[in-house]
Amino acid sequence: MSDTTMRTAGHELAAVSGLAMTIDGRSVKAESTFDVVNPATGRFLAAAPDCSRVQVDEVLEGAQRAFRTWKLDDERRRQALYAAADLLEQHVEELAAILTAEQGKPLRDSRAEVAVTNVWLRWYADLDLTPEVAEDSEVRRVVVHRRPLGPVVAICPWNFPITMAGKKMAQALRAGNTVVVKPSPYTPLATLRFVEILQEVFPAGVLSVVTGGAELGGWLTGHPLTRKISFTGSTATGKLIAAAAAPDLKRVTLELGGNDPALVLDDADPATVAKGVFNKALVNCGQTCAAVKRVYVPETLYGEVVEALAQLADGAVVGDGLDPASEYGPLNNRVQQRIVTDLVDDALQNGAHAAAGGRPHDGEGFFYRPTILSNLDDGTRIVAEEQFGPALPVLSYRDLDDAIARANNSKYGLAASVWTSDPERGEEVAGRLEVGTAWVNTHAVTLPHQPFAGAKWSGIGVENSRLGLYEFTQVQAIHTAR
Repeated sequence: MSDTTMRTAGHELAAVSGLAMTIDGRSVKAESTFDVVNPATGRFLAAAPDCSRVQVDEVLEGAQRAFRTWKLDDERRRQALYAAADLLEQHVEELAAILTAEQGKPLRDSRAEVAVTNVWLRWYADLDLTPEVAEDSEVRRVVVHRRPLGPVVAICPWNFPITMAGKKMAQALRAGNTVVVKPSPYTPLATLRFVEILQEVFPAGVLSVVTGGAELGGWLTGHPLTRKISFTGSTATGKLIAAAAAPDLKRVTLELGGNDPALVLDDADPATVAKGVFNKALVNCGQTCAAVKRVYVPETLYGEVVEALAQLADGAVVGDGLDPASEYGPLNNRVQQRIVTDLVDDALQNGAHAAAGGRPHDGEGFFYRPTILSNLDDGTRIVAEEQFGPALPVLSYRDLDDAIARANNSKYGLAASVWTSDPERGEEVAGRLEVGTAWVNTHAVTLPHQPFAGAKWSGIGVENSRLGLYEFTQVQAIHTAR
């Protein structure tokens, strides 16, 4: 790590233990705290405030008060999002250093995460929300409006804390809602600072953040003032949130787990495919809902693709995210490291071959070697389950119809990709995959104007695009007879 990088990170991280929650525009501590760990070392990083039940009432009451006026002025909301994006640009290095320290990703990826958040803020600020005129005749005028819902609870994961919070708040705030963010207890620090910074441009109570564990999530989702829950995380937790929301008929958007297949066609170039698939499987050390999780390759290309993937894995530089040389950081937490280790060990014990990697790194931190597994079948746990880490199973096939059926044979349906030298053929095959998003010759690319939705157990509702914003609204039709 360069001296400059070390000095910068040290300066930006000096105040992480002093970070507080933001409740109704105020900086608020808590009576108790919980520990946040640096995944590169496995050691204590900072203490985060543990929100109380009373503070949950305070934050949602503040959000409800702010909603009464925030919902009224569309232009004010638009300008506030622009101002938030401008302000965020001034704090990229500070937020990136905190994010890398608590999440583990390389510093350049943390900077990119903040930059992506800016893109979403500006895109939604630009979005025109003019009501739709369904009919304007001599008989009647019918106008369809999109009205905000009220306080929104945004529950965010530990893999992309800033991006997930930023995307959710951009959509919800633009529509006229107020937002309470709950980050993962593994990665609360950057989000605490992120929301604190943005208080400069939002009225009190419009954007708040509280931190804690599963109990806090239950208080927020069950609270009578919460009118919408936007959650990104595991399918198991998503089911609990849906059940908690049901008695009060709260709206929910659930972006859940995935077991995303990449389907290589017989006309693909092995070297090109290997590079593309590897980059999209190992993004964020494999800790991405929509990362490539399993690869289906024709028998005629199988050996070449496995070898090319293994060479990329062997050459990958894994290390502390604050080291500029690191291409990949650690897994975020010890639990996730154990999950990946157990799945790879199970595959190897059942006859799979580790063409590269196959075990954790020695030493401190939650590192795992980039791993390519071959000679395994669909029944192997790492193929059937979501590994959420840097271990990629590669399977062979003879018949394309059979490969498509195997790719679809999952309770998950978040995303998939097709790799081919013929894009038109790729689009035809992509249309047969039972997923919310199917890419051709790329993977895990999300855009603010591109809807993102999961099929089957991968979610309910839509994120991103105008459709994503509509998830934070209630339709109101105004019919005037003439």
